[in-house]
Amino acid sequence: MSKAPFTVAERIRNQFERLTRTERRLANALLENYPVSCLGSITAIAATASVSTPTVVRMVKKLGFSGVADFQASLHAELEESISNPITKFNRWSDSAPDEHILNRFADATMNNLRQSLKQIDPATFDAVAELLSDTEHAMHVVGGRITHSLADYLFTHLQVMRKGVTRVASNSNTWPHYLLNMEEGDLLVAFDIRRYEHNIHHFAKMARARGVRLVLFTDQWGSPAGQYAEQVFNLRIEAPSAWDSSVVILFVIEALIAAVQSRIWDQSKERMGELESLFDETRLFKKFF
Repeated sequence: MSKAPFTVAERIRNQFERLTRTERRLANALLENYPVSCLGSITAIAATASVSTPTVVRMVKKLGFSGVADFQASLHAELEESISNPITKFNRWSDSAPDEHILNRFADATMNNLRQSLKQIDPATFDAVAELLSDTEHAMHVVGGRITHSLADYLFTHLQVMRKGVTRVASNSNTWPHYLLNMEEGDLLVAFDIRRYEHNIHHFAKMARARGVRLVLFTDQWGSPAGQYAEQVFNLRIEAPSAWDSSVVILFVIEALIAAVQSRIWDQSKERMGELESLFDETRLFKKFF
């Protein structure tokens, strides 16, 4: 089966403005606990959203499916993709790999990921997240998983220079209750969680949300279960002709946000960066050639 250009969730978000009021209620219900909410019988799906079964049929056709069976078949394919381990992914890519050089194939996949992701990003969402990252009145915490911890480190390193009150949550999850202890209502948690979603990230997000912490989540096109606790979510494309997923698009959005935050709080950032440079000079961290 060839991969669909969009996930079901992406189709719902793309078509949302074209849906009727009743269909929007159904769409919101489906996205609230996606994809589990989409996998029951048509009667169960309708009951969950308090709509009629004909409404379900009409909406899935608006999304481009021939019917509910086609709609759910696409969801099952998504689930298979989202839980694939590296060996399975490598075998799938190897079986269908064209003859072009890996550099070209990887570049094509990456550029397609970027194009598809940019279509999904609402500028208003991006601006709202940039505003949250710029809010120095509340502390900010950054956490990543087994692979995504490097993305969390990258975001933390830059924002910690630009603003005060940024904490990098350690990768060792048995220390996370200590970090939760310091989180207060209105604080911000930025979390990274892509497929083979991590139970620890999900549980940490849930506990932080219970303390009134606002969550921004970076995840993939299928969507981490932690998204149900998030105020803002970036669903970004990660597939590549490799056993491993690609972080290129996530890093792209991180760097764009860093630039946006810098422009919002430049006066404060400039002062902190100047002080940091003085500290670098004092410790002779960097070699100077003059």
